[in-house]
Amino acid sequence: MGANMTERLLRGGHQVVVFDRSSDAVQRSAAMGAVGAGSLEDLVSKLSGPRRAVWVMVPAGGPTDQTIERLSQLLGENDVVIDGGNSKYTDSLRHGLLLRERSIGFCDAGTSGGVWGLKEGYCLMVGGDDRDVALVEPVFRTLAPPDGYLHTGAVGSGHFSKMVHNGIEYGLLQAYAEGFAILEKAPFTYDLGALAKLWNHGSVVRSWLLELAELAFREDPALAKIRGYVDDSGEGRWTLEAAVAENVAAPVIATSLFARFSSRDPDAFSAKVIAALRNQFGGHPVKTEA
Repeated sequence: MGANMTERLLRGGHQVVVFDRSSDAVQRSAAMGAVGAGSLEDLVSKLSGPRRAVWVMVPAGGPTDQTIERLSQLLGENDVVIDGGNSKYTDSLRHGLLLRERSIGFCDAGTSGGVWGLKEGYCLMVGGDDRDVALVEPVFRTLAPPDGYLHTGAVGSGHFSKMVHNGIEYGLLQAYAEGFAILEKAPFTYDLGALAKLWNHGSVVRSWLLELAELAFREDPALAKIRGYVDDSGEGRWTLEAAVAENVAAPVIATSLFARFSSRDPDAFSAKVIAALRNQFGGHPVKTEA
């Protein structure tokens, strides 16, 4: 996604310096017009202007911690670091404090758009001080489609809103998945791609996710090439942690997260317990190992 964001920025007339642990990735961006760097130190040295901005787009947790810690040693007063990854908002609060102690600005940019962002633009939820956000706002407006960028408030608010955004996404995906599963088992033969397309015209359940479902069913009508294993990036879990902390009922998001856990165990022990108990109290037959 970072490479696509670089390309969108270049198309928007921005000057971009790029660094990645993969030299091939750096070369690909350089071929599009970016300035390549061989290290974070090299990247910072090649940035010019009275205030420099560095966008961090690496996996949440340790990689982001290490990158921001190093940048805190390389950047100067009034420079700005932007974390556009899926960091936990509490990490962003910590990063903001670390950088503030060294007079470096910080913005946490919750970023949605995935592989389609280059073409469609990225939805950006940005937390940070007014002055820091104003400095890098031209970058946000280039990356986002019209009305696709919002300064959500103080540091941490961007990643908190993105966390909840992804929690909502969990519930939406689960509802669509269950509906199409019922249709697939129905006593009728449905063209699921055609239904997905139909529902995007006037239906109350129309959405971009349905457009993507139409594409998926068009490519593989029975989804035969896909294993039913669903990972999670952590943000659904964090949303539930926040819900518990604030005493907010979130049963749909909770159930959708647990459904993902279930997808990873094709022969869950819990299912074995249920089968055994049904056999004990009702004599229901059980399937045995081959």
